[in-house]
Amino acid sequence: MRTVLLIILGAMLDMVPGGKAFLNQMQPRDSILIADQLEYGFTLDGVRDGTLLALPDWTAASNDTLTLVRGWKTDTLKYDRKAGTRNIRAAVILAPFEQGEYLLPPIHALRSDGEKVDTLEFEPLKMTVTSIQIDTASFVPHDIKGQIRYPVTFAEVVPWLLAALVLAGLVFLAVWLIRKLSRKGLGAKETDPPYVVALRKLDRYRGDRFWAPDRQKSFYSGVTDALKEYMDASFGVDAPEMTTAELFAALKTREEITPEMYSSLQELFETADYVKFAKMTVPDSYNAGVLPMAVKFVTDTYQKQLAGEEAQER
Repeated sequence: MRTVLLIILGAMLDMVPGGKAFLNQMQPRDSILIADQLEYGFTLDGVRDGTLLALPDWTAASNDTLTLVRGWKTDTLKYDRKAGTRNIRAAVILAPFEQGEYLLPPIHALRSDGEKVDTLEFEPLKMTVTSIQIDTASFVPHDIKGQIRYPVTFAEVVPWLLAALVLAGLVFLAVWLIRKLSRKGLGAKETDPPYVVALRKLDRYRGDRFWAPDRQKSFYSGVTDALKEYMDASFGVDAPEMTTAELFAALKTREEITPEMYSSLQELFETADYVKFAKMTVPDSYNAGVLPMAVKFVTDTYQKQLAGEEAQER
């Protein structure tokens, strides 16, 4: 038997007890065997939105005796939208490769709410690793048996034949409809004005269900993409291919955009970049104003363009 102790050294700030860590077997059994994979981590309840967590890097502590199979992974177990809090579960996957008693390292997590930084300490756990005992006196090795092959029956072939017939029928029907519509000249349709297209796309994201933390990336991507396509069609600015900085440098001289609208729109695009690339979670108080601001931008700029065209005609 051998006792293995992993020591993690770090700079500690305000130490706060975080409770006990947990240790779960990936394949539950009555004992832990050599090469078994185990989840080692902690759960944290009532974490407010905007809280940052920093977890220790255990890559250097991995060795031939106790191996780090997978680094830290965090999951949200429960989210309370009204309170703005969530329950978090974080764990690594370890695999022991030597029998004995292991004292796992304590887990230290840095927590910051934007004003204060403290250190959560979770109590470490012990585990005993055993090996499979083989009675060499009575053990008799056997040859590995090959895979049993059964003949294919007609009942197994029938579903595939029916699926092939249905697929062929659908392809034939699609080709027939396309040819019929092309003969009647119904294949083309009128192109809607850019502001109508933009408002129709923005309307798809109406409702607070799109503000959930796991859907905010899709929400901000959809809103900003609709605005970029509208700018491309209305202003002649290649917005879909521009970065945020390049886009607002090109929009700075547009007479249709007021300074207040320019500032609000720039803030929206910068927030969208943080959500898409930095995985930032935006509070509902800001999310509620995103869609009205986008709709106002489209309608205001369109009305100004329309007024300018009418003035030129006079």
